[in-house]
Amino acid sequence: MNILAIESSCDETAVAVVKDGRQVLTDCIASQVDLHRIYGGVVPEIASRMHIEAIYGLADQALKKAGLQRGDIDAVAVTYAPGLIGAVLVGVNFGKSVALALDKPLIPVHHIRGHIAANYIAYPDLKPPFLCLVVSGGHTMIVDVQDYTKMEILGTTLDDAAGECFDKVGRVLGMPYPGGAALDRTASLGDDHKYDLPRAKPGVNPYDMSFSGLKTATLNFIHHAEQVGEELDIPGLCASFCCAVSDTLVPRVMQALEQTGYKKLAVAGGVAANSRIRKNILAAAESFGAEVFLPPLSLCGDNASMIGAQAYYEYLAGNVADMHLNAYATKSILGETI
Repeated sequence: MNILAIESSCDETAVAVVKDGRQVLTDCIASQVDLHRIYGGVVPEIASRMHIEAIYGLADQALKKAGLQRGDIDAVAVTYAPGLIGAVLVGVNFGKSVALALDKPLIPVHHIRGHIAANYIAYPDLKPPFLCLVVSGGHTMIVDVQDYTKMEILGTTLDDAAGECFDKVGRVLGMPYPGGAALDRTASLGDDHKYDLPRAKPGVNPYDMSFSGLKTATLNFIHHAEQVGEELDIPGLCASFCCAVSDTLVPRVMQALEQTGYKKLAVAGGVAANSRIRKNILAAAESFGAEVFLPPLSLCGDNASMIGAQAYYEYLAGNVADMHLNAYATKSILGETI
């Protein structure tokens, strides 16, 4: 089954062709990073306009690279939530028009489900059930993936996502957008015990997380140093910050593994590219006797391959939409009625 998949939830326009949920025939991405770097972050209106300019040509490019004609497409998949609402709308409306024109099924895919499904591409033998740590710019959660379309959220951040904090701290330190990637590179040169930064333990759910206090403490630390003329060890601060985020994530994931009894742990989302988190997850899982599935860096960020992978299983579960499909800025991964 050849699925034409569309992703436009933030600042990457992506179109892929995925066969049977596991084989990527092509994945074309038009990045807007250089444009948004001027402003230090994503400007939603600009992102939406750039999606409009790129998406049609990108779809034709994807088909051409896959060696397919439009008639060879069996279904159309699109990210319908969550994301920047204008950006998501561009993808949804384009996907609806393609599905209507080709008279093919339209498959709505939740963006975070797509991130989890990136592991199906990287690891063709991976099958549920397994535990997944989702860490991205807008979401941080521990998910019990019971089946391809049946999931339970065991814990989530109660405020900021880990990725948002990485980008914010990186921006305040004067690093280029996206700040999280630059911060990770700088952290590799520093001492992760240089500065004592807080680790929150919020609420009664042992799997819930909080990053707002860590972000605020780090920003206040930077501003105070600037005000009194104190020189900061920037690599040490970045390393200490990465360590604090990892110390918030990894123990909770290991506890969740113990509760579920799973021996398979996947990681998904843009922050899954962070070297400290990858290293600590691997070390902790090894001591626990669990197998870890870490997608390659190319599948950590937003892409359309992951949407096509999840779409295959949504289709098998009967989750298809009609021309009334709408876009949503926020929506749970648990799959409420569309």
